[in-house]
Amino acid sequence: MSAFLDVPASDFESSVTFWSAVSGYAPSARRGDDEEFLTLVPPTGDDHLRMQRVGDGPPRIHLDLHVPDPRVAADRALALGAVEVADHGHVVMRSPGGLTYCFVTHPAALAAPPASWPGGSRSIIDQVCLDIPRPRFDDEAAFWQSLLEWPPAGSSYAEFERLVRPDGQALRVLLQRVGGEGRVRAHLDLACSSRERELLRHVGLGAHVVSDRKAWTVMSDPAGMAYCLTDRAP
Repeated sequence: MSAFLDVPASDFESSVTFWSAVSGYAPSARRGDDEEFLTLVPPTGDDHLRMQRVGDGPPRIHLDLHVPDPRVAADRALALGAVEVADHGHVVMRSPGGLTYCFVTHPAALAAPPASWPGGSRSIIDQVCLDIPRPRFDDEAAFWQSLLEWPPAGSSYAEFERLVRPDGQALRVLLQRVGGEGRVRAHLDLACSSRERELLRHVGLGAHVVSDRKAWTVMSDPAGMAYCLTDRAP
């Protein structure tokens, strides 16, 4: 699994600068018909973060699921309740709750190590949290458990449910019950050896603090996309 940050053109360049600095990963050469795609390349390991310049609308996250045969994987997902959007060789899908994801073939199995920062702290973008409206939660959670074949692991917080990450995966998956209606969305989480130091570093790079909780801090990047700093060990 890898995560795509879809950012409107007006904020794209500043977002590339921000997420490259946050992750410690270098932006690749641009690609696509309009040079709308790039990869954030870690010093070692396979990439699991990519960026796409999109049209108007708020920034968002979509997922790439790396499979041997996208068409076979898409047909299986349809049987589980997904919706097919387009087949370009890679297959664009939506979950039952409306989260966009793609089946792709390129490899992404070797996780990158955490980045080390001045002062001795370390961090890594290692989790995607699916923000699921409460009325959709049971059906959406069952879909992702079946699609990924990752069993649930529970959580010490009532609003969350973790999925068990197999070996060889760069990204964890966390499911969160949220209020309201609408589509399922996603945000990125960082594991931090020092949340306080990481918060100061991110604010210095242009992020804003949205709210602070016992074990995590909700942040907003320069384009207004939410993400979280957590106390999980990198």
